[in-house]
Amino acid sequence: MLEALSTAVVELDPHGCVRTMNAAAEICFDTGRQRVIGSNFQQLDRIPVSLREAVAATADDRRNRHLFECQLADGWYDCNISAMPDQHLLLEFFNLEWQQQQNKLRQREVQTGMMGLLRRNLGHEIRNPLGGIRGAAQMMAAELNGGELGTLAELIMREVDRVDELLQRFGQPELEFSPVDVHWVLGETADLLNVESAQSVKIIHDYDPSIPDMNADATALRQLFLNLARNAYQAGATEVTLRSRVEHDSALLQPGINSVVRLDIEDNGCGVPESLRSLLFMPMVTSRRDGTGLGLALAQQIAAAHGGLLTYEPLEPGSRFTLKLPLERNHG
Repeated sequence: MLEALSTAVVELDPHGCVRTMNAAAEICFDTGRQRVIGSNFQQLDRIPVSLREAVAATADDRRNRHLFECQLADGWYDCNISAMPDQHLLLEFFNLEWQQQQNKLRQREVQTGMMGLLRRNLGHEIRNPLGGIRGAAQMMAAELNGGELGTLAELIMREVDRVDELLQRFGQPELEFSPVDVHWVLGETADLLNVESAQSVKIIHDYDPSIPDMNADATALRQLFLNLARNAYQAGATEVTLRSRVEHDSALLQPGINSVVRLDIEDNGCGVPESLRSLLFMPMVTSRRDGTGLGLALAQQIAAAHGGLLTYEPLEPGSRFTLKLPLERNHG
C-alpha cells in the first residue's frame, strides 16, 4: 500500500536506521532505497539540520512533531514525525509544489490586477492634460485655417490621439494566436541578445525537441523572453541558459490540458535583491536607477494572457525565471 501513496514515507528502527521507504520517498531524497535501507538516517546526505534535530528529539521524548517547509533533494516538503510502537519512528513528507503553484497563481491575479489599476489611474492623470492640449490645438487649427502652423496644430491633435490610444492599450496586450515554435522564438531572443551584448554573453540552448508547436502569440513571447534576457545582461551575466521541458503535474492543468511547457531563462548575474523578490512582478518595482519597473509586470500580463504563469527563483549566483504555458489551449 505504501507504494501507491504520493506521500513520501520513511520508517526508522529503534537505532535510527532506515527500515522501509516507498517510491515517493526515493524521489523526495533523490536516492534508491537499496542504498539507504539499513543506513542511519542522521548520516544521509542533504538532510536539513532542522529535520535531523526534530527526528532526534522525537526519538528521545516520543512526542510527535510537524515541520513546515523542509528543503529536501526534490523540493520543499512539510514533514510529520510520529512515534510508533516498539521505538520505531514514521516520517511522512508532503510535497508543497502544488500548494506553492496555487499561491503563485493567486499572486499572479493580484499582480495583473495591480497592472490594471495602474493603467486606469495613469490614464486618468495623463488624459486630463492631454484633453487640454488637444482642445488648444483644435482651436489653433481652426483659427489658423491651414498654413504651416495650422498643419503643425493638426499634427499635435493626431499625436495626442495616438497617445490616448496607447493609454487604452497599456497593460492589455492584444494577442494574435497561431501555431508557434517556442524554440524558434527563443532562438530569435538569443540572436537579439548577441547583438545587444556584442556577443559578450555565452548562450546555452537546452531544449526538449519533442515539444510541438504551441498556440501562442510569437511577438508577445519574444517581448517577454527578450525582457528577461536583457535583465540578465544588465545584471552582469556572462552566461544565459535557455531551457525547455514538459511537465505533467502542474497547478496550471485544467480540463482539456494534458501537460505544461516549462521554459527557463537562467543567468549567472548578480540576481535580484532579496527585498524586491516578493514584489518583483508588481508595476513600478525595479532595482535599477534607470528602470521603469514595467517590464516584468508586462511580462506577467503576457503570461496570464496565454493562461500561463511567470515565476522567479534565486540561484547562487544569478536568477531563474520560469514561464509555464499550457501545451493544449483553445483560443476562440
